[in-house]
Amino acid sequence: MPNYARFPLVFTKGDGAALVSADNRTYLDFVSGIAVNSLGHCDKSLIHAICKQAKSLLHISNLYYNIPQIELAEWLTDHSFADQVFFCNSGAEANEAAMKLARLFAKTIHPKRFEIISAENSFHGRTLATLSATGQEKYHKGFEPLPKGFLHVPFDDAQAIEKAITPYTAAVLLEPIQGEGGVRIPKSNYFADVRKLCDKHNLLLILDEVQTGMGRTGTLFAYAQYGITPDVMTLAKGLGGGFPIGATLAKQKIAAVFTPGKHASTFGGNPLACSAALSIAKKMTPSFLKRVQDTGDYLIKKLVLLQSKTDLIKEVRGSGLLIGIDLSLPSLEVIQKAHRKGLLLSRTSEYTVRMTPPLTITRKEIDQAIVIVKEVLGVKA
Repeated sequence: MPNYARFPLVFTKGDGAALVSADNRTYLDFVSGIAVNSLGHCDKSLIHAICKQAKSLLHISNLYYNIPQIELAEWLTDHSFADQVFFCNSGAEANEAAMKLARLFAKTIHPKRFEIISAENSFHGRTLATLSATGQEKYHKGFEPLPKGFLHVPFDDAQAIEKAITPYTAAVLLEPIQGEGGVRIPKSNYFADVRKLCDKHNLLLILDEVQTGMGRTGTLFAYAQYGITPDVMTLAKGLGGGFPIGATLAKQKIAAVFTPGKHASTFGGNPLACSAALSIAKKMTPSFLKRVQDTGDYLIKKLVLLQSKTDLIKEVRGSGLLIGIDLSLPSLEVIQKAHRKGLLLSRTSEYTVRMTPPLTITRKEIDQAIVIVKEVLGVKA
């Protein structure tokens, strides 16, 4: 079906930050499946985990337990604020589960509570409910009437959230950094203020860490950089390193409302997906995350230096290896020119390019990418 604006590129194999096309051209991948291939392509430990698990057990029903599922849930709760985990297959599913959980929990406080406040310019998924939570009208067109109960307020404005709270409000849903919205980073006190508001009004704070989680911003989860903890968090993308998996994490008193029959996922938490995610999780050591921070700082510094040499770059924003670049020329034009020179980039809007290279990217590969961006922008010095 024609629902993707695909580029005329066919890839057949990959290794680390390199992708090889069907016509045997090699590309430097600064898209990584849109922040998915956190260890690059064909990471040996990930391949080994998948192959080993595939030889013993691929799938069983969630009527039963499986060991990789237990071990992954234990790792996630040991390394986060959460006490319990629900496994699914994607970020949209994880956010859908989080919103259902929030509504159920809110009903234990007051039967009229159901509304969820989210931010303008946000992105939370493509299902009808997650689409409704997404604060970008362009994604809503053609799907009306959308489910009720979603309010959108400006991002990075805690006062706007407070003004939007009503007796019907159940939760606040936010991205720590707006990824699809252009890598928008809030002020340092924003989430502390939002946390206080949620505590004051007895609301759940849900953080969508689908794009920011699992080391992408240089800490395991981005919320750690704001000095707060959410009540519910969603993960996907980098959690599986390329294998489909999603997760909704919550504190025990909240998770307790998900009694049998309230929510489910046929393939959620299957042994193969959980084994893949465990191999990613084991790489997320303090030294690995420090390297992501350092490499991200290096890339941002190179881009800011490039910005000083051309008026085509208006702004560079980023955290770790999630970076947005505002341009004064169409982002699609830049991406297409970069393709011809062997660099893959993504875009979030007509004038914003995004860089999400593998978390294993090297400084040498960053230098190669910067050279190509220089050539694309016509920067001589």
